[in-house]
Amino acid sequence: VIGSGPGGYVAAIRCAQLGMKTAIIEKYSTLGGTCLNVGCIPSKALLASSHHYQELQHFADHGIEVSGEVKVNLEKMIARKQAVVDQTSGGVKFLMDKNNITVFEGVGSFENATTIVVTKNDGTTENIEAKNTIIATGSKPSSLPFISIDKERIITSTEALKLKELPKHLIIIGGGVIGLELGQVYLRLGSQVSVVEYADRVLPTMDGAVSKELTKVLKKAGMKFYTSHKVQKVERNGETVIVEALNAKGEVVALEGDYSLVCVGRRPYT
Repeated sequence: VIGSGPGGYVAAIRCAQLGMKTAIIEKYSTLGGTCLNVGCIPSKALLASSHHYQELQHFADHGIEVSGEVKVNLEKMIARKQAVVDQTSGGVKFLMDKNNITVFEGVGSFENATTIVVTKNDGTTENIEAKNTIIATGSKPSSLPFISIDKERIITSTEALKLKELPKHLIIIGGGVIGLELGQVYLRLGSQVSVVEYADRVLPTMDGAVSKELTKVLKKAGMKFYTSHKVQKVERNGETVIVEALNAKGEVVALEGDYSLVCVGRRPYT
């Protein structure tokens, strides 16, 4: 099995249970793929932490008085998220051992239909023979051709999960699930968040009623939306990122922030 995400590792376990001699090839040092390492799991961990912080602001309304200042320690929050990730990917490793699945760390490629070359991090290679192969290589964040992602100020969801500081103003390009999820984390923690979306509503691939309701909730919380805006240019100037977009009337709208998160979907990683 090439790829150890939820597609690959589950398939590997099933193959082993059915009595096949099974190996899994993963290019990263941890198993679990995007979902466990830089996707669903870490984002939910941060959503939970930011939710606790937000709820605490309203404790006094319930007659629960917390003395002293309530502060966000982002470093600790990210460390907790990492602990959750490590535990989960450790769980996958345990399942591999339990089911006698051999794990190869490296990039898998085909020499022919039955020979797979595993190229390791240090450049060495190892060949393995297999009658059947499952390709489960998942996806990577997409970008727009004119955006140069520097992973420092102009970032993808991967970097947004391990920022060293709270953004003052986070500009999110793309109002899909990933953008709104991470946007909500930083909004709750005190960042100003603006979402620029090409379609006429956020969550354009989902039910209209869901999109409408979520827009209402997030607007009330202070998130700003720029729908029907086509991003044309993203440039970084020191610690400032400027995002220029055309609105529905064709006028240029410029937004200035200290981080820009590019969330324009994901593409297959093949």
